[in-house]
Amino acid sequence: MQIAVICPFINSIAIGYAEGVIEHLMGLKVNVIIDKNLNDGLEDNALKEQLSVFTSLDSSTYFLICIGGDGSMLQAVTTVRESNVPILGINTGRLGFLTSLQKESLNKGLQLLWEKKFTLINRSLLEVEIGEQQSLLNDFPYALNEISVSRKDTASLISIQAEIEGHPLTTYWADGLIVATPTGSTGYNLSSGGPIVLPETPSLVMTPIAPHNLNIRPLVLPDHSTIKLEVSGREDQHLLSLDSRLISLPHNTPIYIKKANFSIATVQFNDTAFYSVLREKLYWGVDKRN
Repeated sequence: MQIAVICPFINSIAIGYAEGVIEHLMGLKVNVIIDKNLNDGLEDNALKEQLSVFTSLDSSTYFLICIGGDGSMLQAVTTVRESNVPILGINTGRLGFLTSLQKESLNKGLQLLWEKKFTLINRSLLEVEIGEQQSLLNDFPYALNEISVSRKDTASLISIQAEIEGHPLTTYWADGLIVATPTGSTGYNLSSGGPIVLPETPSLVMTPIAPHNLNIRPLVLPDHSTIKLEVSGREDQHLLSLDSRLISLPHNTPIYIKKANFSIATVQFNDTAFYSVLREKLYWGVDKRN
């Protein structure tokens, strides 16, 4: 069995857990492979010598274990790509909506993984097309959480024309606009007043960021919808973000957003169902009146 381990954001805490996970897997006679970033961060040279460094993954890899927080999980998507390798996230950060294990339950979780006591959650991604500017996306025009447009180098609102399936919807006057997947509904979308959507719900969410037209509200769409956005404003450019990746685009660039033709699988243990995660992370029920 081959398992890949990555740690996108290197710090002493994450590296400590990475070394522990690797040693645990090696004790189970698992073939462990790591990426160059983790290889550079490991401090145990004797451990390094026993590991192989990968540049890409294929179906021969059983799992990708990602150590960090939600930001690390978003980076893991660019590692997995279309390989169908499931991701197991170990949270060493703060919120950790996407991660399957908290660092305090690491040993228990790895045992459940070994015993195959888990399910896989397929999470949809978004794909974006921006015409002549496509090369700016570095051959991975996909996002797991959200694709958003926002203002750049100005305190003024931007104007965002939106079409759905070729039909004009509205013009948003706002700081920006978020198009989120169900997975991303608990991220930037939630912070901007959008709804929470269960990961398996076939939908997309459009949520304006600080809209000036107060009758505008978040909109839930079927996930087969194609969205076209076009931004204008006082400056020459605006920002386009794909999860944690950010680029600048000229105003009036047509932006097409749709569901990607592949998904990402993440590990869910029986005691980490989505409703449990909501209660834990958002402190639902902490008020004793509930």
